[in-house]
Amino acid sequence: MKMWIFAVLAALAVGASAQDCPSTCQTMKWATCDGPPCSCYLLVGEGVKQTIDCTALVPKCFLMKAEMYRARKGMSTRSNAGKPHETAIVDNDGIYDPECESDGKFKAKQCNNTDVCWCVNSAGVRRTDKGDQNLKCEKLVETYWIRLQLTHKQGPTVTKDNLKTAISTELNKRYKLDRSLVKDVQYDPDARMIVVDVNKVKGDRTQDLSTMAYYMEKDVKVLPLFTDQSRRFTPSVDGQTLEMEKIIVYYVDEEAPTMTMKHPTGGIIRIIVVVVLAVIAGLLAVFFVQKQQRKYKKTQQREMEQM
Repeated sequence: MKMWIFAVLAALAVGASAQDCPSTCQTMKWATCDGPPCSCYLLVGEGVKQTIDCTALVPKCFLMKAEMYRARKGMSTRSNAGKPHETAIVDNDGIYDPECESDGKFKAKQCNNTDVCWCVNSAGVRRTDKGDQNLKCEKLVETYWIRLQLTHKQGPTVTKDNLKTAISTELNKRYKLDRSLVKDVQYDPDARMIVVDVNKVKGDRTQDLSTMAYYMEKDVKVLPLFTDQSRRFTPSVDGQTLEMEKIIVYYVDEEAPTMTMKHPTGGIIRIIVVVVLAVIAGLLAVFFVQKQQRKYKKTQQREMEQM
């Protein structure tokens, strides 16, 4: 009799556990949740499951690995004011397949499964020149300041006075960011540009600014990473909802990056090529103008001699 009661209680416990396991992960639309015991995970490789916490934002490193895996498998990855400091950097290299620590942090050295390597900051953004497998990255340098340069869609006209409160409230509500980290908000109504400075104290390792920025980039540029696709980052100011259409993220690290022009990026190379072509075109134009002028003078001289 006791054994029968124990079996019934065990079955009920398993059923309750299954009911407690959510069918979806609210903070990551690509996640799978099952059990018992209940757990949610992301596929970051062939048969490789990365367990995640669906009550918080998923670390950026895990998100990038999952996105690269889905891209390789042909699965959908859509649901894709200036520097705040002279050392600020922008992610010009795009997405790659990162190496992550067990807690979701980026490893300091990244190679994207190739023989070319570089050092990154805590946001996974390259901060050194590229090298070979012998490249040394002594430590993971923390990003402590992020500038969000946003452009909202045409329509609403808002006042700067209430903008900071609206932005910090929405950042807290959507990405669980501490409101006190929003230090400054600037607004240019003519350009429809909002510049948000998010700072934490140097040495603080409890706040992950890069993950918040990554979720926000997806909200603005492509489709949300959240399971609920009906909402995006839309702060409400003076009773009006602001929808964003552009975003640029600048990263300022606790230590200045060491990149040089030794290995210029594709964007810089394109700029150099355009400038060189423009100079050549200008020189050719001057050459042909001078040639025409000399030809005209010779013709005029012959006409004078005939007269």
